[in-house]
Amino acid sequence: MTRTFAFPRNAFLGFDHIFDEIERIHSHAKDTYPPHNVIKDGEFEYSIELAVAGFTQEDLSIELKDHVLTVTGERKQRRETETYIHHGISTRKFVKSYRLSEYTEVTGADLKDGILSVNLAVRLPEEQKPQLIKIGS
Repeated sequence: MTRTFAFPRNAFLGFDHIFDEIERIHSHAKDTYPPHNVIKDGEFEYSIELAVAGFTQEDLSIELKDHVLTVTGERKQRRETETYIHHGISTRKFVKSYRLSEYTEVTGADLKDGILSVNLAVRLPEEQKPQLIKIGS
């Protein structure tokens, strides 16, 4: 395996999974299809928008496993390739993955006007939220 980053890994014991994730992200950074946006909708709410023009709901799949959100699109060919004079709308197969934090949940998804929106929310358990400590108690 070719290492992308030159971090002194021997100085960070037990962090291999983080370095592996950074390398995975870096190796996929050039994959920009389909175009997408990541939006912060509130303090603990996010949404991911993917431009999936030409894909139907049946052509798309959204899966969450081990804190990795994976969006897959595979569309059947609508026309014979030979009938196109110009073929500028790409509808090639794709797999797009996003690593989610431990407390991030998928709250819904919608397909409208060629945009697939996946809604996310961070739900911290009470013990993870900041606590106000009273002085003198």
